[in-house]
Amino acid sequence: MFDKILIANRGEIACRVIRTARRLGIRTVAVYSDADVNALHVSMADEAYRIGSAPARESYLLGETILQVAQRCGVQAIHPGYGFLSENEKFAHDCQQAGIVFIGAPPDAIAAMGSKSAAKQRMEKAHVPLIPGYHGDDQSPTLLQAEADKMGYPVLLKATAGGGGKGMRQVWQASEFADALAAAKREALSSFNDDRILIEKYLTKPRHIEIQVFADTHGNTVYLFERDCSIQRRHQKILEEAPAPHFSAQLRAKMGQAAVAVAQAIKYVGAGTVEFLVDEDGSFYFMEMNTRLQVEHPITEMITGLDLVEWQLLVAMGQALPCQQAELTLTGHAIEARIYAEDPANHFLPTTGRLKHLRTPLENAHIRIDTGVREGDTVSVYYDPMLAKLIVWDSDRAGALRHLRAALADYHIVGLTSNIPFLANLTAHPAYLQGDLDTGFIPRYQADLFPSALPVTDTVLALACLAVLLENNQIAQTQARCSTDPYSPWHLTNGWRMNEENYHELHFKEAEQTLIIQVDFLTTGYRLHLPSGVVLMVQGEINDDGYLLANLNGNRMKAMVVRYASEITVMTHGNTHQLTLYDPALFDETQDDQAGSLVAPMTGKIIAVHVKQGDSVKRGTALMILEAMKMEYTIQAPYDGTVQQVKFNTGELVDDGVELLILDEVI
Repeated sequence: MFDKILIANRGEIACRVIRTARRLGIRTVAVYSDADVNALHVSMADEAYRIGSAPARESYLLGETILQVAQRCGVQAIHPGYGFLSENEKFAHDCQQAGIVFIGAPPDAIAAMGSKSAAKQRMEKAHVPLIPGYHGDDQSPTLLQAEADKMGYPVLLKATAGGGGKGMRQVWQASEFADALAAAKREALSSFNDDRILIEKYLTKPRHIEIQVFADTHGNTVYLFERDCSIQRRHQKILEEAPAPHFSAQLRAKMGQAAVAVAQAIKYVGAGTVEFLVDEDGSFYFMEMNTRLQVEHPITEMITGLDLVEWQLLVAMGQALPCQQAELTLTGHAIEARIYAEDPANHFLPTTGRLKHLRTPLENAHIRIDTGVREGDTVSVYYDPMLAKLIVWDSDRAGALRHLRAALADYHIVGLTSNIPFLANLTAHPAYLQGDLDTGFIPRYQADLFPSALPVTDTVLALACLAVLLENNQIAQTQARCSTDPYSPWHLTNGWRMNEENYHELHFKEAEQTLIIQVDFLTTGYRLHLPSGVVLMVQGEINDDGYLLANLNGNRMKAMVVRYASEITVMTHGNTHQLTLYDPALFDETQDDQAGSLVAPMTGKIIAVHVKQGDSVKRGTALMILEAMKMEYTIQAPYDGTVQQVKFNTGELVDDGVELLILDEVI
């Protein structure tokens, strides 16, 4: 086995590889950018070296720099994780030339599958089923449009060198094709430095099923069953499970054998994933092969009891696979939920900020968390916004879902918007519970998954009040202990006021609503007069884990209430509620009139400006394009108007919420 390896990646996958290496007694070397100087993977590794500034192109994509670090610190092998250099043919070849083992696919295999078009042409010759489409080298817009018209709409545009949904667009009618093609090419060039596009017929209700394969240098190739990755947004997965629900043993074997044939056709070695689309009639079509470890590999580990990173290390050492096909068994059911810093209600746009509060479920035989962040870390614009992977397992799907919903309720994030409440809604949806999955699940059930915001409940208000009162009580007690006059009435915690009645008022804002709660101080707790007219007797305490243990009119409950300055976050039963505590004597009711302005929906970089001062635009006109966290967002005109001012130019960085331009509405 290797004595020392370098991990050419960051975040949760770097931490994941380090854990297996540590268990096997292998020393690890991390690399980091300026944005990651205090990152978890850096502190976990035995050694760590700076490789450049924050942008990936100036750090994690610098193969030559990473190789220099590897040679300088004397590693025997490099694990590329996924993303970045994991499917870079040149980097794999350069490792070989430098005498360092690349813990991944051979360069020729990466090249064979690196272009989606070339891969489909190869699979066509190998008689692997393919979706009707165009995979040719002629990339003229006129020809591409003609090919799409010929196969009929809807069609799907995909970057030939792509993955992860980058450079991908659905086109529903011919009139949309030109704009969609331009956007797909631009995003493909930005993400992969290659703007070539392929076109496929778009299946209306397919399942996305992938098969985990493994091969060694001794001629052995096996498949480790399937994963259903159908639940996606922006063509990127957010929930995966293994085995696939309602999947027959016959179809599993047929697709597994097809995946093995794909791997053998390109003389594959190592961990790989063959991805298929499965139609409603059970027919399946080859999509692509990812020549690396997948983000969702933990669910395969949970149902097989294997460590796929350990298998990667063994194969890279030249050893044979630990198991043959007949020895592999599937036990139970596993689900992975990707925890993202993103706002599902705002088109799943990434969010940035500091993780002011982070509490995760306790790990055990049923719950596993793969993460690369800690409380206090800052989520920046430079990398993928995935914070962690929440993986659950049980003997059957129903049991795994119970663990998943309970774990999501115990996953608390404050400081930025996450997709946890959305995942809780999704995994409780009747169609998901029944295993009725396909890639159109989220748009189909959008009304259910994005319910209208409900007014804050009496229970949430009472919990917020109780938490504030207990915190104020604790502060007063601390001040009394430190005071030269600990018996001063100003240190009392019973609501005493000079020449006034013994009650206080707490003022909250929730959205645009002002909520005033009268608090009576009692010897046994507090009496709350809520805006609804309900009166509650409340008492409680904060336990050592930071949870609020509340008694509301005799009903006991547990909640997490986090306060930062005036912002109060109440997390209970898997729901999150935001309130603002304020002093009306200090609150300024005046606000600037923002009518007519357009603001950045996220921190990012302006990559295109389509208008100038004085231009007349129609509602829906593309004004600017903003890029952040590997995705684009088009700023559109919300109404007909005239551009009064453009505040930023192409190439400039902008902060979340900053005004980008001013548009005068034409009335």
